[in-house]
Formats: sequence, C-alpha cells, structure tokens
Amino acid sequence: MLKKIISLYADGFRSMKTGKKLWAIIFIKIFIMFAVLKVFFFPDYLKTNFKNDEERAAYVLDNITRLPRPNK
Repeated sequence: MLKKIISLYADGFRSMKTGKKLWAIIFIKIFIMFAVLKVFFFPDYLKTNFKNDEERAAYVLDNITRLPRPNK
C-alpha cells in the first residue's frame, strides 16, 4: 500500500513540466527566507548582549517565567 502511494506521487512528479519549475521557485524562496535573511536581519541577540551561558540562561528563564503586565 505504502509503495503504491509513493509510486503514485513519484510518477506524477516525473510527468510534471510546469510543476517542477514552480517547486524550484518555492525551494529557492524558502532558502532565501531562512538562510539569507536570517544572517542579515536577525542577529544572535544572546551572543552579542551576554558574556557567558549563565547570563544567557538567566535572561531566558526570566523572560519565560515572567507574568505579563496588564494593559492599562
């Protein structure tokens, strides 16, 4: 059963013409979003603002366990 399902999708993908180009565009966009944009726009906040692992852990623990302030 599983073999038939995999074969169905593999044959369908092999016979695609436009679909292959669309999948290539999707994968290129995903690569750009996660690899390129992360490097330039999302710096490592914890590495740049804290000197050691203990300070980083304390900061994260404080932010995770802190109760939200009520809006006034």
